[in-house]
Parts: sequence; C-alpha cells; structure tokens
Amino acid sequence: PRYRPDWASLDARPLPPWYDRAKVGVFVHWGVFSVPAWGSEWFWWHWQGQHDAAYESFVRRRFPPGTTYADFAPHFTAHDFQPRQWAQLFQRAGARYVVLTTKHHEGFTNWGSPVSWNWNSVDTGPHRDLVGELGEALRESNLRYGLYHSLMEWFNPLYLADKQSDFKTQSFVLKKTMPELYDLVLKYKPDLIWSDGDWEAPDSYWNSTSFLAWLYNDSPVKDTVVVNDRWGRGCSCRHGGFYNCADKFRPGTLPEHKWEMCSSLDRLSWGYRSNMSLPEVMDEMSMIEELVQTVSLGGNYLLNVGPTKEGVIVPIFQERLLALGRWLDTNGEAIYESQPWRVQMENTTDTVWYTSKGPVVFAIFLLWPRDNVLHLSSPIPSPGTQVTLLGFAGTLEWQIQPGTGMLITLPYMLPSPLPPQSGWVAKLEGVK
Repeated sequence: PRYRPDWASLDARPLPPWYDRAKVGVFVHWGVFSVPAWGSEWFWWHWQGQHDAAYESFVRRRFPPGTTYADFAPHFTAHDFQPRQWAQLFQRAGARYVVLTTKHHEGFTNWGSPVSWNWNSVDTGPHRDLVGELGEALRESNLRYGLYHSLMEWFNPLYLADKQSDFKTQSFVLKKTMPELYDLVLKYKPDLIWSDGDWEAPDSYWNSTSFLAWLYNDSPVKDTVVVNDRWGRGCSCRHGGFYNCADKFRPGTLPEHKWEMCSSLDRLSWGYRSNMSLPEVMDEMSMIEELVQTVSLGGNYLLNVGPTKEGVIVPIFQERLLALGRWLDTNGEAIYESQPWRVQMENTTDTVWYTSKGPVVFAIFLLWPRDNVLHLSSPIPSPGTQVTLLGFAGTLEWQIQPGTGMLITLPYMLPSPLPPQSGWVAKLEGVK
C-alpha cells in the first residue's frame, strides 16, 4: 500500500523487524561543539542565546577577544578519526546499530551539504565527509547505520525569520531542512533517521508527513528505514516509528508501542567535555541495569559517547563500551531478539527482570543473592523444568518455593573483596 502524508496512514506502517531485534545501539554526538568541549553540546546556545555568565567567562578566558562560534570550526580537525577503529569498537560493544549526529542545532553538517555553504565538514574543519566515512566502515562491520538530524538551527537567519512570522512562512524548511534530509537519504541510504529539534514548530511547518510519505513509498530505503517520533511539536510519544518520548525516558510499565531509551556515558552531557571527571561517567553496573530494564520493558537501548574534536573516543568510554560488550558476549541470548515476558520484573524487587524467547524465559538478576539462592515468585515450574546460568556449564538445582514460584541454587562464587560484575541470567525452560 502507498502511505498518505497524514499521521493515520504513516503511523499504520509496520516497523521493519530488524530494529526490535537489534536491542542495542551506540549514539555519537560530534560536531563543532566538540571544540570548546565544555558545558555541553548546547554550548553556542548557552553562550550567545542565553548569555550565560559562566559560558561568557569561559570564552573570555580561553579564546582571543572577538571570538565567534564560527571561529571554532577550523579547530574541529578530526585528525585522529579512524572510522574502522570506531566500527570495531562499536561491534565489540555489542551494538547492532550506530546513530551519528549529521547536524546538531548549531547547523554545522558532518557531510558536504550543498545547502550549508562553508558550514560543513568538507569545506572547513576536517575537510572530510564524516557521515560517509563512518557509514562505509559500519557497513563493512555489518552494523546498521542511523543518522541523527536536527530539524532546527538556533541562529539560522531563515529559521529566525520563520519563527518571527509564527511559522507561517517556511523559507528555512524549503531551503535548508528538507533539502538536507532528502540529500542524506539519497546519498547514504540510512537504516534509521533519528529526528530532533522539532519542538518549537508544528509538523505542518516542517512538512514532516510529506517527507515521511516519500521515505516510506519511494525512497531507496523504503522497506528497511526506521524513524523516531520527533517530527513537530506534540508528535513525541504519539507519531512516527519508534518512540523516544524524552531523553533518558524510562516508562514504569510495559508500553504498548516500540520505544527506545537514549542514555549517555557522560551523565552531564552528550557532547565531549574536556573537564569530565570519573564520578560523572556511568559505571558498568548502571549501564547494565539500564540496558536490562529497557529491554525487559520492550525498548531498545541507545548509549551515547561524545568523541573529541580530533575524533578520539576517550579511553574511559572505550573501557565502558567493551565492558558492555563482554557482558553481552555472555548474556546476549537474553537480550537480542528477545520479547517482553508476561511479567517484566519480579514483584518483590526491582533487581530481577524478565525477557523471553518463545517458550524460554530469562530471569536477569542484578544482585547476587547472599545465600546463593535465587528466589523467583513469578515463573510457574513443571516437573520437566530445567534451569541453567548463562556463561556457566551444567544445570542448576531448583525446588518449588512454598506458596509460589521457585528457589534456584546458584553456583558457589569465590569470596572477593570486590563485588562481582553486575547482572547474571538464569535461563528457565519448561516454566509458565
């Protein structure tokens, strides 16, 4: 069927199945904001949109008088950017897809956009097509490629004029936003479009529905492409493909619609900050908890890193990504291609979460029980029930818990001054 440019028709499109199966993605925030590398990727807005005193004094202390935001672009060099190394890292992290910022609200494009003259990564800064180079490397590694794109640009005169007219005019959309979106799709054939920057204007201003109708009907990726829900004021959590709802969104119960949680390893920013300190970086346990809770509730987990202006993913971020990958090497069976079970978490505690695959149920416990006995009240065992621990050879003994559920005897763990890594998976076969 052909999709009409209205939400009733577009929202009825089934989500291409690869996305729900993937479960884990890596998000990359990279742009001119990586040059001041301070505060956050909203640097320009805080500095010159809000005239925040802390940002103004930062620029005065660090840069020559009269410095403009545009002066940062030549310093965005990407000298050390090695797309193949990135792709290998993301693959080892267990990601099945990667989403790169092609353009943030600052308007600088990480490819040679024909409508972003001299404010793109080919004309200035790296003098490279960052979007194209990463895409090639990811495809070699069999990873799906998503493109983040901001509809708006804080200081674009065309956008400001449209805003002045209360969005009755559309010069910015017709001359900048839409030409760029079509260019990205035709040039890079993305698997996913992660839209943002939509909140000030309605979707009718952005021409979102006509773009999506073209994307789903006639584009080169019409059968495989997935989009999110940020296509105009009021669309979030209501229209589009999968729902983001809000940054770091966590629903308390199982949503009816496919969703994604985006989170960042730097708890205070999405872009790189040179003054980031260790306590501000998410630890391994928090990362695994977020992943497990998200997937149990039917979501995908998109974990963000901000590279430096040279294109380096700093070692602490690499270390965290590799830890996630090691955990998934052992426990990925409970994550990839899984479905929510009839119960998402153990009703007595938020440290045991469930996923399922056909008749198999996975109980993911985030804390190792002190007495080495795992109490599960939700699964109903049968005489043929078998229990194994992922990453551990042999079956586990279990017994019926008086009242309801089961008691599983876990293998003995050697005493250690350090708590062991977080998250283990009991695989239950033959339970209801």
